[in-house]
Amino acid sequence: MLGTFSAMDVAASGLSAERTRMNTVASNLANAKTTRTAAGGPYKRLDPIFKTQPLAGQNAFDPASKAAVQVQVARIAQDQRDPQQVYEPGHPDADANGYVKYPNVNVVEEMVSMISASRAYEAGVTSIESIKSMARSALAIGR
Repeated sequence: MLGTFSAMDVAASGLSAERTRMNTVASNLANAKTTRTAAGGPYKRLDPIFKTQPLAGQNAFDPASKAAVQVQVARIAQDQRDPQQVYEPGHPDADANGYVKYPNVNVVEEMVSMISASRAYEAGVTSIESIKSMARSALAIGR
């Protein structure tokens, strides 16, 4: 059976993963027009890759125990899509043909991702509040 602390661990791991996603989206939005980076070329969009991780101390014989997993950020990957090319012959980063390579960041896509991460974070906070409320109620029964 999934205990109160295990449920909190699951919810907290989700909050941490969504916070990472929001930070990554914020970085993408902040660099949406960065045409020159230290590595050379335009900024490349970043995307967190999530993975599941079994909870520590799970009972191998309890099927309900195996159903509970934590979310972790496995890595932050660069989006491999090509940069956007815009004809701006007067731009200092324009090539010989007058095209500037802009990051592969779609602002609308990033805003949708930010809203999704924000909603998931809010849901995680709500679940933690519910877990705390149930724990308080369980303690009140024992009085």
